Amino acid sequence: MNGWFLVLPLLAAAAVTPRNDTVAGRFVVEHPTLWNLGFEWSIEGDANRNATVTVQFRQVDETAWRTALPLVRIGGENVYRRREHLDYTVPEGFAGSILNLKSGTEYECRFQLSDPDGTSGEATQTVGVRTRTEPQPARDGRVLHVYAVDHEGPKEEPAFTSLMQAYYGAGLGDWSVVRERPVQPGDTILMHAGLYRPERLNYVDPQMTPFDGTVSLTLKGTPEKPITIRAAGDGEVVFDGAGNHRLFDVMASHHHLFEGLTFRNTDVAIFAGQKDVLGAVALTVKNCRFENVGFGVWTEYAGSSDFYIAHNLFLGRDDRFRLIGWTGPLWVSAGPYGSHELTSYYAIKVYGPGHVIAHNAIAYFHDGIGISTYGTPPEDPDQRASSIDICHNDLHMFNDDFIETDGGVHNIRVMHNRGVNAAHGGYTAQPIFGGPVYFIGNLLYHVPSGVAFKFSAKPAGLLVYHNTIIGEQIIDDPSTNMHFRNNLFLGRDTPDRGIMTWANATDSYSSDYNGFRPNRGVAQQYRWLGPKPGQRLYEPAAGDWRTFATLDEFRTATGQEQHGIEVDFDVFERLSPPDPTRRHAVYHAMDLNFRLSPSGRAVDAGVPIPTVNDGYVGRAPDLGALESGQPEPAWGPHWITHQPFYR
Repeated sequence: MNGWFLVLPLLAAAAVTPRNDTVAGRFVVEHPTLWNLGFEWSIEGDANRNATVTVQFRQVDETAWRTALPLVRIGGENVYRRREHLDYTVPEGFAGSILNLKSGTEYECRFQLSDPDGTSGEATQTVGVRTRTEPQPARDGRVLHVYAVDHEGPKEEPAFTSLMQAYYGAGLGDWSVVRERPVQPGDTILMHAGLYRPERLNYVDPQMTPFDGTVSLTLKGTPEKPITIRAAGDGEVVFDGAGNHRLFDVMASHHHLFEGLTFRNTDVAIFAGQKDVLGAVALTVKNCRFENVGFGVWTEYAGSSDFYIAHNLFLGRDDRFRLIGWTGPLWVSAGPYGSHELTSYYAIKVYGPGHVIAHNAIAYFHDGIGISTYGTPPEDPDQRASSIDICHNDLHMFNDDFIETDGGVHNIRVMHNRGVNAAHGGYTAQPIFGGPVYFIGNLLYHVPSGVAFKFSAKPAGLLVYHNTIIGEQIIDDPSTNMHFRNNLFLGRDTPDRGIMTWANATDSYSSDYNGFRPNRGVAQQYRWLGPKPGQRLYEPAAGDWRTFATLDEFRTATGQEQHGIEVDFDVFERLSPPDPTRRHAVYHAMDLNFRLSPSGRAVDAGVPIPTVNDGYVGRAPDLGALESGQPEPAWGPHWITHQPFYR
């Protein structure tokens, strides 16, 4: 008996002794997008966190390997927001993306796990992955023609008088749910010019949507044979909800493609998924127009996947003439600045893997684009908000934020977006469950709150590269695994506010090669919060904050920003800051020139980052979102030739 009492404590001690070597676990290839690939690799061990994963890739028809960014070491970060009972610890592993690839192309990708303390298991992974292509209608399916009720003139056959009739073969009244002649995978429904507006309180509504006016589409296409609903090309096709709540409900659909249509006068234009119930798969919405809507495209379902929402125009209902926030000093509930009522919520909100949200123009919503905050992520990789691209969107006038990655898990790519006028925050992560989330090449102008990147609820895995921020970066909630490179932060001379705040929750952080324009008349420009080396869970106290008047003082004290510089607005060809005293003012992107002056200090002041700035010009990459001597990115839909899009 006594012998067992001696042995059991020894066994217990051995069981909890951390191991420094690394055991390779499950390797996950996430849903590919058109231009990026995401990966996850779980591990055990590596308690001293010195393991690394290098990444190489090549097209299958090439021999030379290219270097990509290494996978990011994740694990152990505590993501929490106590008032919502959120408390999540990131599992041990690595995650990361191979960026800026060609669509519809097969790549060979090689991953090498290394640890000075040793590895076991499969330490090398080589996988072949093909990027997706833009969804297109099938070429060999039937073509069905829909004409408005008041259409006069010839019709192409087979012809129908409503979308529901063509889609299901449905009838009027009770017969609207009789679906004896549904479309087949690969079929295309051509909507001819006209107004399609439900008479929802008419029992024999010609649109076959009595009482609610909702067009519910539930059929299943395939990747090769989607079900397509698009404009015929003979004039504008308008789906008008006549003030109803949901115009389209597609949450049971697979592989549906909407193109060239106008949606208006409804609370929710396209509802595509409800949490814990059902969600759409491979929904495509492109080259469409949304106006006077409360919500554009919306899914909260974890299994919704592989959406392609691109080249659309979204116009909400919010104030067009003054910037009004919903909280704090920007909240104006009455008087000359109007109301804070939630008249339009999000233009686009998604959950689930593999979504692409690109080249949209969005204005007059509470938020522009968002990932569902959702909560603790599911364990199944096919049920998480991972491998999502939000890029090349043009964003104007929001009561809250431009883009919210809140609730994302791994490999969220927010790249090359332009945001002007947001009352509360710019690009947000509240929270991210391990990451990485990539904020690359984004522009920001006029966010009066001073929260360019809203990092809240202890997000983990934040990579901030090559952004141009006209305003301060002020956020006090500590984040983990946060890294800044090649950014420009230019202050607006906001009273009593410094230019930059770093709030770190663990000892995994870095910041270098960034440019800062301090606010004139402010004594303390740089604020820093960081735990001691080796500290993984950190609850800061008020006295832990350190402030510095100059970048040199900050550099000497923290070891960060060894190559950082201070700049002014002469780094641009022609750009002035917004007036910090006019928080309700409205600025227009067409009046703003973010291009760098070739002789400015920001040129050649950055550091090379593989797959991020490979095409730089000169001795080194430039700071900020736009490389001098290179063409500007294309923001918004390709079919909008008049600017600004929101007028």
